[in-house]
Amino acid sequence: MNKYLDKMGYGIGTRLVEDFLAQSSVRRCHSYSEVTHIIAEVAFKMYLGVTPSVTCNNSSRNEFSLILDKNPLSEFVEELPAGRSSLCYCNLLCGIIRGALEMVHLAADVTFLQDKLKGDSVTEIGITFLKQPEEKKYRRKK
Repeated sequence: MNKYLDKMGYGIGTRLVEDFLAQSSVRRCHSYSEVTHIIAEVAFKMYLGVTPSVTCNNSSRNEFSLILDKNPLSEFVEELPAGRSSLCYCNLLCGIIRGALEMVHLAADVTFLQDKLKGDSVTEIGITFLKQPEEKKYRRKK
């Protein structure tokens, strides 16, 4: 079920990125830190009405965590169903983020790290960018 939620989210993310780019006035990002802050401060606010905090998890600045104090996906869920303790509703969000990033040519591994529904203090989504961005310099032909 978790893989299916991720797959559904991926499909949503690949379509949602077009709407996001059309409706937001974001400019080109020059670092993974900028990308992650745009996801947290613009995209989450625009589509879910919440703004997660962002932390960087390593010195190479390619691993980040989005920490949600309030998770709209689990707002109406009291507890996980019996026998479904491994279910992660937020895998939908992971798929959305991964799909949207892929559509703008950023390969990333997006995983669900902590869940308030499972007794953790916060809901945390981890984003690890998989390759360094290529600086493309275009020259005008004369």
